[in-house]
Amino acid sequence: MTTISRRSFVAIASALFAVPSRIREQNERKDAPPVVDLVPPMLDHILLGSHDLQQGIAFVEQHTGVRAAFGGIHPGRGTQNALLSLGASSAQEKGRYLEIIAPDPQQTEGTSPLLGTIQKLAEPRLVGWAAHPRDIAALAAQLKSYGIVADGPTPGSRKRPDGKELHWQTLNLQDDASGLLPFCIEWSENSVHPSVDAPSGCQLLRFELLTPDPARLAIKLAKLTLSAAVKEAAAPQLHAVIEGPKGTLSVAS
Repeated sequence: MTTISRRSFVAIASALFAVPSRIREQNERKDAPPVVDLVPPMLDHILLGSHDLQQGIAFVEQHTGVRAAFGGIHPGRGTQNALLSLGASSAQEKGRYLEIIAPDPQQTEGTSPLLGTIQKLAEPRLVGWAAHPRDIAALAAQLKSYGIVADGPTPGSRKRPDGKELHWQTLNLQDDASGLLPFCIEWSENSVHPSVDAPSGCQLLRFELLTPDPARLAIKLAKLTLSAAVKEAAAPQLHAVIEGPKGTLSVAS
């Protein structure tokens, strides 16, 4: 198995943990507000699972003051979604968005690996996230050279309520580190990124990965060429903080 060079790993791992003292000190204070620096630059969207789509929409609106718009259904997957823009950073070519994903009652079954999980949720929870590599085919080849098993790139599509179709490709890791690692997505050139016309007004202030073994997770992130905030915790968990005009939503997996 080919491994990442020591120099490359040190550079990337250092970026993961070299948090400026101002941010580190602020994070150590329980009453400290979230810091914008704690958002992965390549984050495309985060997924908030709900057993009922309207419940998920109301949950987010109650905390932020912004109501997500229906995005459409995923034919054959058994799910449907609603979307909310989360703004963008100057370092990104595309914006970020929140996808509220729930079972589609019109589909009696589906192939989505999230379907069983979201059907059992008592309240909305984070169920995953997506990152956007510059070249998904090149990343797939890179992971193969590292001996990392991934499924894809696999084409996907969804029809919006206005009839327009969105197209993308996804790459899914066989081992996603108990849900901490993202799947990767590359949008087709003729598809409007969901963050462009989804309801705006919210900003993603913090997105972090909690794990009992930060060093091991850092190695996996380095091989994916991803930078993300990692914290030590008793159990694997995703955590996000979203600020809206009427409040702040802090949600975990």
